[in-house]
Amino acid sequence: MLATLIPYFDKDMKVSAYALVSQRENSLLNPPIFGTSSPNGLAEIGGVEIVHNIGIDTLSPGTDVLIPVTHIAVFSDLESKCEEFRGRLVLVFDDQVENNDAYRNRFTQLKEEGYKLAISKLPVSRYEECKELLMLMDYVILDQKEVDLTKVKIYFRRQYPQIKICVGNIDNQDIFDSLKDDDNFHRFEGKFYRIPITKGETEVSPLKINYLELMNIVNAPDFELTEAADVIGRDTALVVELLKMVNHIAVNSQVTSIRHAAAILGQRELKKWINTVITKELCADRPNEVSRTSMLRAKFMECLAPVFGLGMKSSEVFLMGLFSILNIILNMPMEEALKMVTVSKEIEDALVRGTGELANIYSFVVSYEAADWQEISRQLIVLNVDTDVIYQAYTETVCWYKEMFFETE
Repeated sequence: MLATLIPYFDKDMKVSAYALVSQRENSLLNPPIFGTSSPNGLAEIGGVEIVHNIGIDTLSPGTDVLIPVTHIAVFSDLESKCEEFRGRLVLVFDDQVENNDAYRNRFTQLKEEGYKLAISKLPVSRYEECKELLMLMDYVILDQKEVDLTKVKIYFRRQYPQIKICVGNIDNQDIFDSLKDDDNFHRFEGKFYRIPITKGETEVSPLKINYLELMNIVNAPDFELTEAADVIGRDTALVVELLKMVNHIAVNSQVTSIRHAAAILGQRELKKWINTVITKELCADRPNEVSRTSMLRAKFMECLAPVFGLGMKSSEVFLMGLFSILNIILNMPMEEALKMVTVSKEIEDALVRGTGELANIYSFVVSYEAADWQEISRQLIVLNVDTDVIYQAYTETVCWYKEMFFETE
């Protein structure tokens, strides 16, 4: 199993939904049959465990999650798997569904139970044929490369005013800019927004300079805990986060000072905590997706380190994941951004030049985020690794993210 979450966003580039994208098996070893790599998989909802594990509000409060459901799985007991998300799930069907009583009755039942419905990949030539089905849909997902949006939006506005149009497969910012102010379009998705890029100040604020100073201290060899604790003490928010972290792992310890709290964590854990929390703080003036991506990348890379023969460098690949979007956080080229923090040459080679022993794991994670399952399948063959190993690592990652940033609050 391979699964990941891809953001849908509104005209202001705020994430408003996530689409669950999954693949059951290695597509190069098991060529797809009828849209799935196994006929038995048609009756299942792939990857829904990810949403259960992370919790739907861990992503962004109020967002929907789009989950693909096959034309066979719609008749399964999907309510038992999705009950806790009722009202927040959008069940997405493709062109395999048929306009007959069985499907219409099932869709009507799902709507009455509080589920939202969407259809994707439906050819324009079938619009009239599927009129009754479309009347039941809340959303239609259109590929901007496959349809004439100018004509299709008029058709849906006249025939199905209840349907909200989501535009997918947007390649670049220019295309998005040409569509975003059209009220006919509700949500957008495109590879250019895997990590949202926003314009901002190029100067690093005084508070961010303190954060970078702290990063430099803890990323230096054998740093002094007291020195790090003193810098933490300059920022109330960091002190609060540190105490919350210490209380979470040492319930019976009574912290007497910031230095004491740092000593309880120890050098290794303090370093990891500082790099994680400060990266989150540096993302504070960026879209939430930037922070989420940075944290998930870091943990996912750490979990995958043994798979890539980097088990002894798990801390380093964690740091590489955190800093992999430092250019966006600081709004400057990656090479310049990395000069502001203390990182190894291996991290710099991977992030700036795409070379060195850390480059492969970085490339793998970026491909995974984009649901490039063909490239992931190719790399897994080279690594001689089963898809379930990767899925387990991703599941561990999202559970860590939930515990780190939500359950400690």
